[in-house]
Amino acid sequence: MSGLPFIDLQAQRRRLGKRIDQAMARVLEHGQFIMGPEVREFEARLAEFCGAKHALSCASGTDALVLPLLAWGVGPGDAVLVPSFTFVATAEVVALVGATPVFVDVLADTFNMDAESLESAIGEAQRRGLKPRAVIPVDLFGQPADYDRILPIARKHGLQVLSDTAQGFGARLNDTKTGCFGDATGTSFFPAKPLGCYGDGGAVFTDDDGMLDVLQSLRVHGGGKDKYDNVRIGLNGRLDTLQAAILLEKLSIFEDELVARQRIADRYNAALEDIATVPRVMPGATSSWAQYTIRLANRDGVAAHLKSQGIPTAIYYPIPLHKQTGYAHYPAAPGGLPVSEQLAAEVLSLPMHPYLEPDVQDRIVAAVREAHAQVGG
Repeated sequence: MSGLPFIDLQAQRRRLGKRIDQAMARVLEHGQFIMGPEVREFEARLAEFCGAKHALSCASGTDALVLPLLAWGVGPGDAVLVPSFTFVATAEVVALVGATPVFVDVLADTFNMDAESLESAIGEAQRRGLKPRAVIPVDLFGQPADYDRILPIARKHGLQVLSDTAQGFGARLNDTKTGCFGDATGTSFFPAKPLGCYGDGGAVFTDDDGMLDVLQSLRVHGGGKDKYDNVRIGLNGRLDTLQAAILLEKLSIFEDELVARQRIADRYNAALEDIATVPRVMPGATSSWAQYTIRLANRDGVAAHLKSQGIPTAIYYPIPLHKQTGYAHYPAAPGGLPVSEQLAAEVLSLPMHPYLEPDVQDRIVAAVREAHAQVGG
């Protein structure tokens, strides 16, 4: 039995036809491989797409999170509140700038930051003598975090809000697109993301003109009026021109792909909601469906059965951050993070991309239902 791709990037390439090749050929012809014209055009189109005043491209989604922290001067003695159920980069950037990540639990239905746990974690940071400086809500699996509850807490405590929409770019909450919540937003263009390039890439969004100036400096070694006038400690965080050219073509079909992702998620929900806990989107929100993730009591048995049928699955994430070796010594909200731990034992992501044909999706659903009947869910 032939295996299926978890994410079918080749189907997208076939749809775009020769446009990707032609875009790359134009870059090869003009030879401006670093900060070429496609980079500036992509930044303008990206900001226009989501409604942010500024978009600053960078080398990765990780850089897109570390750059705002550097711009704000977050460092030793500061606490940054992060969810434990997410990819490590969300906490990694906090430690990289010398600050302390403080872990927050998530909600069982949306997988996103729990506002009550956030309040508790802020208190824990203060009890430990840390200064709460920022919070990084994550738009996990494509759905925006509950900004209606998180933003007032951040304002009350004087926290900067850095939205991590590496998986959520293209989603909405109350008619506002991700990229426009909080003080800054970071996203990723890793190939598996809803809007992905053919390597690493990312972007920072902000409406703050002064912050943009600092971010532009930080992105290129902390440069000032020229590259030999380094006015601050920065990094090499530029997006390659070739990647910008590729992303321009992909952005032109992104809205269509978001519609297709929603249609596929709706079909999954209707077919699986009687045997699994299927993902739910908050009222007033949409999801970019970076992942389609269900919860099953016997997750490992179901995954093994699907593998035997040539159907790939993934577990995002098998170990919450507060349990990982490199991060277990950092503080967390009082009372533990039980939801993050439970989700880590139950989540299973199924193939999801805009080009998943109905007959292929039906094969996946049939295999999940067969596995459930055999091993239980």
